[in-house]
Amino acid sequence: MHLEALGWDSHFMESFQEFVSQGLLPARIAREHRSMYLAYSEAGELAAEVSGRLRFGAASKERMPAVGDWVALRPMDGGPRAIIHCVLPRKSAFLRKVASVKTESQVLAANVDVVFLVMGLAKNFNLRRLERYLTLAWESGSRPVVVLNKADLCDEVETRLAEVEAVAFDVPAYAVSAKEGSGLEPVVSHIGEGRTAVFLGSSGVGKSTLINRLLGTERLATGDVREADGRGRHVTTSRELVLLPGGGVVIDTPGLRELQLWANEESLRGSFEDIEALADGCRFRDCEHETEPGCAVKQAIDEGELEAKRFKSYKKLKRELDILAARKDQRAKLDMKAKQKQFARRVRQSQRWRQKR
Repeated sequence: MHLEALGWDSHFMESFQEFVSQGLLPARIAREHRSMYLAYSEAGELAAEVSGRLRFGAASKERMPAVGDWVALRPMDGGPRAIIHCVLPRKSAFLRKVASVKTESQVLAANVDVVFLVMGLAKNFNLRRLERYLTLAWESGSRPVVVLNKADLCDEVETRLAEVEAVAFDVPAYAVSAKEGSGLEPVVSHIGEGRTAVFLGSSGVGKSTLINRLLGTERLATGDVREADGRGRHVTTSRELVLLPGGGVVIDTPGLRELQLWANEESLRGSFEDIEALADGCRFRDCEHETEPGCAVKQAIDEGELEAKRFKSYKKLKRELDILAARKDQRAKLDMKAKQKQFARRVRQSQRWRQKR
């Protein structure tokens, strides 16, 4: 298994140099199952687990290995097993906030070049959800591409494409039919030797079916969707890295029931360039676009230049990011306080030890 085919390049090679003398091997995480990982390396497939130092030294889940990560590991004697000692610095990462009250992030896919945001052209089509996905895609450092699947079930394909292009500026958007295998050529053009792509979207949009088409075989399990709302059950239960026969790597992911933001306002501006441009014309620089006089955004809504639903989505995502930023700040203060207490405790212990001597 050649590392270059898995996406190995000079960036990771430079990061790995310090581990060469330690006898460690580079490998890429292909699958995660609880505390175990499947890693691809030049030694073949390895069942790996993290070292105790890495597990207890990681400050958050974000520092632990994720699908797509490159790691430094040591193979164990007596079988295809290994211990992961370090996660190499990532080039990109698609993150979301964990679905809990904790202020922590979860890595959905690491070291990705292109993020395919998949929506169905039937009952799954939702521009507001797409705006949320785009915000996180810009934050990830990867190139977003919108894939509208199930074109065979839609009579308004061109209208849907126009609606997507109106909210996804400078983002390629393609209408395809994974079932019929049509329209896939432009999608394939974004994947090639050494490149990694991830497919993200709700259950039932056809992510696994799309990847099966790219593979040319029914490797990944697929399922039916409900007629009432177009939603599918979670056939894909874990993230998985798959090598394509024509070159390149893709990551399949389970359908996302919710996608809480883990981003900043810069990424939000990338998703709402039209509103940000309008805001530059407001009379007041700190305009909240509510009741202020001379608000260019409200004027655009009144004149039909800006859709009210899009502005409402912008405000909702901005509120979420403001809350997230406040929570991150509070968490940073608590972490700093805990470190100061720990340092003070060590100083006291050292002083008592010296007194005993």
